[in-house]
Amino acid sequence: MELMTPAPVPSATTAPLKVAVILASNREGRFAPVIADWFLSRTADHPDIETDLVDIADLDLPYALSHRPGPDATAQLAQITPRLAAADAFVVVTPEYNHSFPAPLKNLIDWHRAEWQAKPVAFVSYGGVSGGLRAVEHLRQVFAELHAVSIRDTVSFHNAGALFDDDRRHRDPAAVDAAAKTLLDQLVWWGQALREAKAVRPYGD
Repeated sequence: MELMTPAPVPSATTAPLKVAVILASNREGRFAPVIADWFLSRTADHPDIETDLVDIADLDLPYALSHRPGPDATAQLAQITPRLAAADAFVVVTPEYNHSFPAPLKNLIDWHRAEWQAKPVAFVSYGGVSGGLRAVEHLRQVFAELHAVSIRDTVSFHNAGALFDDDRRHRDPAAVDAAAKTLLDQLVWWGQALREAKAVRPYGD
C-alpha cells in the first residue's frame, strides 16, 4: 500500500496575508463600490492574499471616543475590532473630501490602536483632478503615528467617474492594472516581512 504524504500545513510565514480592504466612504450616492470592486477583482486570484472587505457604511461607531464604551459601542466594536486585529495588512480605498479623507474613516482609526501597529497600509484613492492623493498624504501621517508602515506606491483615479463605463469596467485599465500590481507586490513584501519579524519578537518588546 502506498503511503500518502499529508499536505503541508501553511505556517505563519507561508500562509496568505490576511488583507482588510477598508472602504472609507459612506456618502449617499458614493462611487466607492465601483473602485472597491475593481480593486478586489485584482486581488481575487492573487496566491499570497486573502481579502476581507470592511465597509465603513456598515458600521455605526459613536463619534465620542470612550475608554469605557457603552453597550451599543461595545456591540459595534465586537463586529469590527476582531477583523482588524486578524488582518496582517490593510488597503484603504478612500475618496478626498475637502483636501482630506472622510470623517468616518478617522473615527474607525481612532477607536483602535494596537490593531494597526507594525502592519503595512496601502492606499487606493479616487476623486477629481487630484485623484484623492491629498487624502492619502494626510493618512500617511495618521498611520505613522499608529506605528503602521505606509506603502510607497499608490493607485489613484483622477476624474474617476469618467474612467468607468456603465458596467463598472475601466475604459483603459493598462496603467492602473500595472499600478495595482506594484502596490500588491510591495504590500505582500512588507506584510510577510513584518509578520515574520513579529513571530520572532512581538512588536514593542
